[in-house]
Amino acid sequence: MRPIIFSKMDFSHSNIFGYIEDLQELTIIERPVRRSLKTPEEIERLTVDEELSDIERAVYLLSSGQDIQGTSVVANLPVLMRQNPAETLRRVLPKIREVLHVAGVEMQLTAAVSFLTVLQEELVSIHTYSHSFLHIILQNLEHRDAGVSNAWLETLLAVIEALPKETVRHEILNPLVSKAQLSQTLQSRLVSCKIMGKLANKFEAHIIKREVLPLVKSLCQDMEYEVRTCMCRQLEHVARGIGTELTKTVVLPELVELARDEGSSVRLAAFETLVNLLGMFDADDRSQTVLPLVKSFCEKSFKADESILVSLSFHLGKLCNGLYGIFTPEQHLRFLEFYKKLSTLGLQQENGHNDNQLHLQTLEQEKKYISVRKNCAYNFPAMIVFVDPKNFNLELYSIFFCLCHDPEVPVRYTMAISFFEVAKLLNSDVYTIHKELVTLLQDESLEVLDALVGHLPEILELMTNGGENSGSESKLLSIPDLIPALTAAEQRAATSLKWRTHEKLLQKYACLPHIISSDQIYYRFIHRMLTIILTNNVLPVQKAAARTLCVYLRYNRKQEQRHEVIQKLIEQLGQGKSYWNRLRFLDTCEFIMELFSKSFFCKYFFLPVLELTHDPVANVRMKLCCLLPKVKSTLKIPTDKHLLQQLELCIRKLLCQEKDKDVLTIVKRTVLELDRMEISVDAFQKRFYENDLLDQEKERQEHLLLEMEQLEKEKQKNEGRSTNINDKMFEKKRRDSKTSSVLAKSINLSVSGSSSGTPAGKEEKKSKLVRSQSFSTQVLHPKYSNIDKCPNKSSATGYTSSVSGMGKSCMLSFSDDSFRTHSTGNSGNAAFPSSSSRNLFNSADQKNNGNKESQSRKMSM
Repeated sequence: MRPIIFSKMDFSHSNIFGYIEDLQELTIIERPVRRSLKTPEEIERLTVDEELSDIERAVYLLSSGQDIQGTSVVANLPVLMRQNPAETLRRVLPKIREVLHVAGVEMQLTAAVSFLTVLQEELVSIHTYSHSFLHIILQNLEHRDAGVSNAWLETLLAVIEALPKETVRHEILNPLVSKAQLSQTLQSRLVSCKIMGKLANKFEAHIIKREVLPLVKSLCQDMEYEVRTCMCRQLEHVARGIGTELTKTVVLPELVELARDEGSSVRLAAFETLVNLLGMFDADDRSQTVLPLVKSFCEKSFKADESILVSLSFHLGKLCNGLYGIFTPEQHLRFLEFYKKLSTLGLQQENGHNDNQLHLQTLEQEKKYISVRKNCAYNFPAMIVFVDPKNFNLELYSIFFCLCHDPEVPVRYTMAISFFEVAKLLNSDVYTIHKELVTLLQDESLEVLDALVGHLPEILELMTNGGENSGSESKLLSIPDLIPALTAAEQRAATSLKWRTHEKLLQKYACLPHIISSDQIYYRFIHRMLTIILTNNVLPVQKAAARTLCVYLRYNRKQEQRHEVIQKLIEQLGQGKSYWNRLRFLDTCEFIMELFSKSFFCKYFFLPVLELTHDPVANVRMKLCCLLPKVKSTLKIPTDKHLLQQLELCIRKLLCQEKDKDVLTIVKRTVLELDRMEISVDAFQKRFYENDLLDQEKERQEHLLLEMEQLEKEKQKNEGRSTNINDKMFEKKRRDSKTSSVLAKSINLSVSGSSSGTPAGKEEKKSKLVRSQSFSTQVLHPKYSNIDKCPNKSSATGYTSSVSGMGKSCMLSFSDDSFRTHSTGNSGNAAFPSSSSRNLFNSADQKNNGNKESQSRKMSM
C-alpha cells in the first residue's frame, strides 16, 4: 500500500474556489471584531473639525483630547515650530507645560525628545529657548519615573553645551548647590552628580575649584553607594576640567579612597576612572600610587572580588601600555602571565577542577568567563605592543592560537575583527599567523566570517607581501592553504540565508588578482562567479559576482582564457533563454565599461548589446535603452564610425517598431539624451581630457598584458626547445651506450670462443686487452681537453657527469656519437655556439675515425 500524504494540497479549479470562500468567511468573522474596537461615542469624541488650523487643532487636542492625541501634538511640536514659531510659543507651549504635570510616561518621553529636536535643529534662538523651554526641562528633571528623569537629564546635558555661561550659572549651577545636599532625595543627588561632570568642562578652573569641587567632595562621601559610584564616574570629566595640578592634589586622593570603598561598584568605578586618567598622572604618581592599587585589584580579582574581573580584562591593554615605562622586568612578566591566565579562563581544567576549584560552573560564571576571554581578544593588539612584535612567536602565539580556536563565537568574532591590526603589527612576521587566518575563514559561524571579511584584502596583501624580511618560500607556502579556505568560505556563505555576508565576500574577493596567479583565479574562481550569476536568486549577490568576474577578466594574463570567458558571457547571459540572465548581461556590460577601455568594449560587447534591441521581453529593452548613452560614450570617431551607424539603425528600429508604451517613452527620452551627447574623437580633446587620459591608461595596461603573455609564450617555447634538445641528446647517448655495450659483449664472446681451447689463445687475449686499454686512454685524452675548452660550461659538466658513470668501452662509442651530433646541425649551434669548439670537435672526430679503423683491424686479426 502507498502511504497517504495529507499535506499535499490540490490546486484544481474547484478546490481553489473552495479556499477563496474559506478566506472570505474568515474576513467576515474578523470585520465585526475590528469595528467593535471603538464605539460610536468614542469615534465621535476623537473626531476633530477639519476647518481648524494646525495651531487651533493642537490647542484643542491638548485641552480636551485623549492622551494619545496629546502625545501626537507633543511629537509634532518641531513641525509646528517650523511653520509658525510665534503662535506655537504663545499658545501651544503653555498648554504642553500644563499637560506635562499630569501626563503619563509616554508623553513625558515624547516631550523630552521633541524639546531636544527643537534645540538641535535651531528652530529658535538660544535666548528664546532658555526663556521658554529650559524651565519646563528643569521642572520635570526629578520625575518619579527613572526612565523619564534620565530622558529629561539627557536633554538638559545637551542644552548646557549650547547655553551661555551666565545662563548656566544662574539657572543651573546656583540651584544645584541645594539639590546636592544630603537632605535631598536620592534621585536629586544622582542628577546633581551627572550635571557636575558636565559643568566641569563649561567653566574656568578657578570657578570649578571655588563652586564645583566642594560639591564634588561632598558627593564622593555620600552615604549611599549609588551616589558615590555616580560621582566617581564623573571625576574623569572634573579632572579634565580642572587640569593636572588640581587633579593630583584633589581628584587622586578621592580616587584612592574610593578604590578602597566597601561597595564593589564603587571600587569598580574608581578603577576604571584611574585607568582613563593615566595620561594625566606623572611617573611618580603612577609608580607610587596607581601601580600598587592596580596590583591589589589584580590579586583580589581571582580571590575575593570577581566582580572586577570583566572590567579588569577590558582595560588591561590600556593599563599595561600606560604603565609600561615604570614596570620592572619582573612586573612586566607578571602582568603578561596575568593576561595569559585571563585569556584561558574557564577553559583550563586540572584534575577535574577549574581555577577556582569549583566542580560545576554556574551559567552566570560561564557568561562572565566568556566576557573575560572576549575582552582579552579585544586587547590582543595592545598586548603585542606591550611585549614587542619581535617576541610574538615566543610570548603570545600560543594565546593567539587559543583565542582563534575558542569554543565561543563572541571570542572568535572579536579575534576576527582585530586580525588585521595583529597582521599590521607583526609586519614581516605575519606569515606566522597564516594558519589562524585559514581557521577563521573556515569557521562554522558566519558572524566570524563576516567580521574577518571587512579587512580581507588588506590581510591577504600582508600575507603575500609581508615585509622585506619575509622570504618567498613563506609566500608560496601560504597560497595552497588559502585558496581552498577562500572557496570553502564562499560556498558556506552561498548556502546560508545571510545574503549580505555573501555579497560582501564576493566584493572583497575582487582583490585576488593582486594576491594569487591568473591561472589559479581562472580555474578556482572565474567559473564559480559565472555560476553565481546564472543560478543565484539574490540580485545584489549576482551584481557583486558580475563585478568581481569583470575584475578577474581585467587582470587575466592569457588571451585564450579571456576569449573563453567573454564567449560564455555572451552566450550564456547575453543570449540566454531567461530574460533575467539577459538583464544581468547588461549589468555586466556596465562593469565592463567601468573597468576596461572603450576599444575593448567596442571590440567584444558593443554588437552583442545592440542585439538585445530585438529582445522579446520589454524589461530587457527598457534597461538597454537606459544603457545606450553609456554605450555611445565608448565610441571614437572615425575609428568606430561603423558601430555608430549600427547604433543609429537600432534606435530607428526601436522608434518605428516598438509597441510597448513604457519602452517607447524611455526610447524617446534616450534619443533626446543621445542627440545632446558629443562623441569623442581619436585625438585628445580639452573637454574629454581626463576621461581620455584614463581610457588611454586602461588601453595601455591591456596592451601590456598582451605583450607580457607573448613574452611568456616565447620564454616557454625557448625553455621547451632547450629541454627537448637535452632530452634527445640524453636519449641518443643512452641508446648508443646500450649498443656499444652489446657490441663489446659480442666481441668478447667471439674472441673467447675462438681462443679458449689453447693457452696461446689466452695470452693473445691478454695482449689484446692491454693494447685496447692503452688505446682507449690515448683516444680519450684529446676529447677531455676539448671539453674543458668548451664555452658552454653547463653542457660540458653535464656531459662529463654522464660520461663518468659509464664503462671505458662504453665511453668510446658514446663520445664519438655525441660529438658527431654536436658538430653538425642546429642543435649543435644551440649547445656549443663557438666556431673554435666546432673545429676542435671536428679534429677530434677525424682522430676517432682513424682510431676506429685501426681498432677494427686489430679485432679482425
